[in-house]
Amino acid sequence: MAVENVEVEETGGVTEAVTTMAVRYYAVAPGVRLNVRSGPSTNYPVIRVLPEGARVAIFCQRPGETVTGPYGTSKIWDNISQGEYVSDAYVNTGSDGYVASRCL
Repeated sequence: MAVENVEVEETGGVTEAVTTMAVRYYAVAPGVRLNVRSGPSTNYPVIRVLPEGARVAIFCQRPGETVTGPYGTSKIWDNISQGEYVSDAYVNTGSDGYVASRCL
């Protein structure tokens, strides 16, 4: 899960609060080359393929098509970059539920 930190920066006598996010990375199932799609379903086009041994940051999650994979059956899709989704059934989050906030 991401943790929000607030840092204070002072520039030219002006103090600003800057929000940063601590990103957590999760392993993709061993031996899997995982399709990254443009939306939360296998009906969306494949944008790229993650190599075996990949780790992904999950920025938010949303419900979508139900998929069965090495980590069970899930309708959760992980947003790993802007406009890029992978099925949570292929990502070892250690949970059957949401581990990040829901995508807007």
